[in-house]
Amino acid sequence: MLRSFAAALLNLSGFGLGYALMRCWFRTLLCWAATAVLLLVALPADPGGVARGIVVAYLAVLALAAADGARTARRRALGGSWRPVVAAGVGLVLLAVPAGGVVLYGSARDEAVEQMLLDRLDRGDRSVEAASGKPFAAARGDYQAALAVYRDLGEEHAGSRAGKLVPKRLHVYYKAVSAPYRQKKLCEAIEPLTYLRTVPRSIDPKLLGDLAGYPDGPLAASLYACGVSKLGAVPTNGRDSDELGELLRTFPDSTEAGKVGPAISGKISEQNRAVRGSDPCAARDTLQRLRTAALAMPDKSVSALAPKTDGGIQNGEYACGIAQFKAKRFGQAQLTLTEFAASYKKDKRGARARDIAIAAEIAGTRAAAGKHLPPSGSPGGARMELVISNDAPDGVEILYTGPVTGKTGIKGCGSCGTRSGLTASLSACKAKGKSYPHVTLRLPAGEYHFLYKHRGGSSATVVSSYADESRIQPGYRYTGCTYVSTSPSFGVGPPDSLTHT
Repeated sequence: MLRSFAAALLNLSGFGLGYALMRCWFRTLLCWAATAVLLLVALPADPGGVARGIVVAYLAVLALAAADGARTARRRALGGSWRPVVAAGVGLVLLAVPAGGVVLYGSARDEAVEQMLLDRLDRGDRSVEAASGKPFAAARGDYQAALAVYRDLGEEHAGSRAGKLVPKRLHVYYKAVSAPYRQKKLCEAIEPLTYLRTVPRSIDPKLLGDLAGYPDGPLAASLYACGVSKLGAVPTNGRDSDELGELLRTFPDSTEAGKVGPAISGKISEQNRAVRGSDPCAARDTLQRLRTAALAMPDKSVSALAPKTDGGIQNGEYACGIAQFKAKRFGQAQLTLTEFAASYKKDKRGARARDIAIAAEIAGTRAAAGKHLPPSGSPGGARMELVISNDAPDGVEILYTGPVTGKTGIKGCGSCGTRSGLTASLSACKAKGKSYPHVTLRLPAGEYHFLYKHRGGSSATVVSSYADESRIQPGYRYTGCTYVSTSPSFGVGPPDSLTHT
């Protein structure tokens, strides 16, 4: 009985020593082979450990070897007179070998797990390092991947060496994401700081500690500084900036929010003064954008600042038209001053704006009319009479500028037609006994520029307008005739040879 027990114990060690003492060499080799296979599979230790099926199979082999060794020992004596007692003692001692191996393997496996987690932490660190050299839009994916690693280690493996390092890594993480703020790139800092405010929603706040509330102050400061730098600026990508509005919505009680109203008010005052400067058009445009920005603010005390821009926009509109005329941008000046007169009907400068718009329209065809602004007042003294008749089937609008500026119109002559040939001017308005539509102008003496705008004309060969220069001398009465010619060289016939009597 003792021999069977000794053989079973010796075989349980995994070395088949019970078979060896009974000289069952083949079965001894089988035991060695089973142990060798287990060692090959198990070593080096892996974080996942040995597959359960292999362990169960090996234990089954040991149990089978122990049972078979006990059965065989009953029929076969162990070598030497000491065999039963000593063999049993050796077997008990050798049982410590597999037991110790299990303990050592478990320790090695735990270390492998720790190394695996540290490697994972290192991958997260590398993601942060790679992201820190990119714009945030391009780096966002790397930052999110790193945060996922830190979250898993900090929440699922908090007791590991890697897990205990997560809080320090999060400080590095926040520092990397918020780098634009420390570099004073405050507009660039808004997006990453806004992202950092969302981090506490996806990770245990205990891991963050004071970091959870860190982005609020820098984000409020960035929104304010960036928004103020863009006040009145031309929108980029066709979109108005909303940093100040976002500041008022997100941090309404912050110190920065309290500065928004004074900042907008100061900018409006600055541009109200600028409309009297060298670039009134730019100042007017800036004021218009400031008005739009103020109206969009969620704080009523800030949106109430919008009317402060109205006077500056009105003055800027007028000054801009004058500046455009002086810069020979006659088409723009005409449009600006025409809109000014139409929009501000009670403004005393409306008549002056209309006169300059007329001169600008004439100068668009005849540049000499734009050498200088038309006079602001009407000269005294005698006025000469200019009678212009219309020998054309359609009406004509007449614009003039000189010592005085204005415009008038003549209705069409229903019984008149389009003239042709080089002698058209000789026969225009010459039909005896015929009454032509006409207009009488009373003008001070001086040099005038006229623009005749024919209102009809469906033929491609008909010229729709004509500009000319004429001199009105004192003591004369002038007459002229307009007509439509199919000859491009004549176009709308002017009173080109004003007769005087």
